[in-house]
Amino acid sequence: MAMVMRVFSVGLRSQSLIVPYKLQRSFFCNSSNPLLVKLLRLPISQIKSTLDSQHPFTLNSFEFSWNTLVTNLSSSSPEKARLVLEWRLERKDDEIDHNQYSDLISLCANIQNVSLALRLFTSMEASGIKPSATDFNSLIHACLSSTSTVITALSLFQIMENSEGYKPNSQTYDTFVLGFSHLRDVDKMQAWFAAKKAAGFPANLQNYESVIFAFVRTKDFDSADRFYEEMISVGVMPSVCILEYVLEGLCKRRKCDRVRDFLNFLLECKFEISGNMIEKIVELYYELGKVDEMEKLLETLMELNQVGEALLRLHCGLIRLYAKLDRLDDVEYSVGRMMSQEMIFRSPDDVEKVISSYFSKEAYDRLDLFMEHIKGYYKLTRSTYDLLVAGYRRAGLTEKLDLIVKDMKLAGF
Repeated sequence: MAMVMRVFSVGLRSQSLIVPYKLQRSFFCNSSNPLLVKLLRLPISQIKSTLDSQHPFTLNSFEFSWNTLVTNLSSSSPEKARLVLEWRLERKDDEIDHNQYSDLISLCANIQNVSLALRLFTSMEASGIKPSATDFNSLIHACLSSTSTVITALSLFQIMENSEGYKPNSQTYDTFVLGFSHLRDVDKMQAWFAAKKAAGFPANLQNYESVIFAFVRTKDFDSADRFYEEMISVGVMPSVCILEYVLEGLCKRRKCDRVRDFLNFLLECKFEISGNMIEKIVELYYELGKVDEMEKLLETLMELNQVGEALLRLHCGLIRLYAKLDRLDDVEYSVGRMMSQEMIFRSPDDVEKVISSYFSKEAYDRLDLFMEHIKGYYKLTRSTYDLLVAGYRRAGLTEKLDLIVKDMKLAGF
């Protein structure tokens, strides 16, 4: 595979720094993994020596996962993740089989490390293991993390086309569509989307998700709508992410009627109404001052026994909107309605908007009742205390000011 090495050497020389794109996934750091916790705390200089000191049984046990370890490390320290993969490659006492090589190359792709992916690929070949299409796809994935290595990815595709043992497959095209989506290169993304279908592979959910995401992010909402409609017409069921992207596009265009129709469609089809969807609608209605629409939506969700983050965001959105409109009675009613459902404020900003409403109306006794009501389950932040101090000082309420300053000191501020 000398050609592969030449392709990579050209690509790597052309880049001074790989700036990775952030994949749309969140990683949960498993605090029950002692090795992970230790590596997160250690300085970079001690990563490899710490791995050397680990008992082989720990690293070879059924419960141990390199994927979990590297993925969690990469979210906070890509350099530590790189060192772990390097150490794994450099181990002389443990032979790596093809499946393990493939997994490690895939991990390099996930952390966008082209040079290390190449090292693993060439090491695999040096061990006499023939690469597969999956291995090439992982290398392409890594290369598409930056515009500086796109040419390398295209060269790898040409190698695959000219081969017998690792021809491009559906995943190969998926990788290009996804990569150019994250690079926001919608022209190349569409070209690879079309190329996949021309090669005889039908577009799948991931392809539509990538395409619609990119069009919404580049504010080409008409194209996003077009691909969404195409997806529905060919019978591909949309994911929650796609529904969120479509709704985001409608909200950014301020198409309130279409937002309402789209929501009704989701509810009738029993799709999940996510917190992100509600947040987009709340932003739109808040900006336009559409209280009645927000109240109707809340009523609908409560009738459907909707619970969780979506309902909480809607409650808080209404409270913020009533505060913006200086309607203190409605603010109080909305707060009570939210709390009657055993829900609490999402952020200090929501609490501070309520407090500002009381100060605006000079309703200091009612403010005292509100503060007394929430103090048992809501911890005030420094910014909230500062707001109270400024408000009472401006109103000349020395006694209340002294009490707040005392509470502030007891809270450690």
